[in-house]
Amino acid sequence: MPGGEERKQEYFNKLVKLLEENPKILIVGADNVGSSQMQKIRQALRGKGIVLMGKNTMIRKAIRGHAQNNPALESVLPLVRGNVGFVFCTKDTDLSSIKTVINDNKVAAAAKAGVISPSDVIVPAGNTGMEPTQTSFLQALNIPSRISRGQIEIIQDVPLIKMGNKVGASESNLLAKLSIKPFFYGLHVKYVYDHGAVYDPKFLDVKDEDILAKFQSGVTNVAALSLQIGYPTLASLPHSIVRGYKNLLAIAIGTEYSFKQAEKVKAYLANPGAFAAAAPAKGAAPAKGGAPAAKKEEPKVVEEEKEEDEEIGGLFGFDD
Repeated sequence: MPGGEERKQEYFNKLVKLLEENPKILIVGADNVGSSQMQKIRQALRGKGIVLMGKNTMIRKAIRGHAQNNPALESVLPLVRGNVGFVFCTKDTDLSSIKTVINDNKVAAAAKAGVISPSDVIVPAGNTGMEPTQTSFLQALNIPSRISRGQIEIIQDVPLIKMGNKVGASESNLLAKLSIKPFFYGLHVKYVYDHGAVYDPKFLDVKDEDILAKFQSGVTNVAALSLQIGYPTLASLPHSIVRGYKNLLAIAIGTEYSFKQAEKVKAYLANPGAFAAAAPAKGAAPAKGGAPAAKKEEPKVVEEEKEEDEEIGGLFGFDD
């Protein structure tokens, strides 16, 4: 078996090699992650990423030594705090897919007393399966309940623990009695290092459609600003051309001046009926053999004789 110094040197060499070959790194937190769960995560990431854990002092020392070749790695040093590890990815790896694999490999865990709650815990309403003798236990936690069919039933959903607060012994015992495992533990991505840039992992959830929508919104704002102040840009150029064409068309219509693009518009305004006659009627089908379709006889309208208006007196039943 190699000694301690040899193992450290092997670790340094492995870390430096990974830093050289992988420009993308996910810095993950590893609190409350067991060895068996870590093994499952390594298997799920096989072929996609390499998980490397170690002491923070050794990691910092290796990064400082390799920062001479890659100064951008110095931005990673402040992030090596607490129980963290690295997931190394190649340049062609989709980081969002790696994050999805990491999030899918989380396991449910019971709320132990003294643990900081990573999320809000709510006790749902319904039958608890507990005996009526334990109602005082719920009353101590201000949980409204009643007896239904010989068992305790919680009347409404009750917020039990807030995120960031410590789990008390009473809350832990209650959740254990209700067989509720509210927490999910596993690796969680804290930071992303991508070719020298460090950013929040929430940006990995941004889709291409969201990027295009933001870009189009920015182009629209640039075009509106350019048109307002009269400063031409690539974004405002199509709008300026269309606006100029409209102005020239308005001048051509109001005067005898004309140009090619305005002749059809002026001809239409001069004789709209000619364009209406040339357009085919909706639903009209050409007759077979090229013969002109027979004209349909228009129904004769019989004019009804108008009745003479009655006198006002006779209309209201009055006689002269």
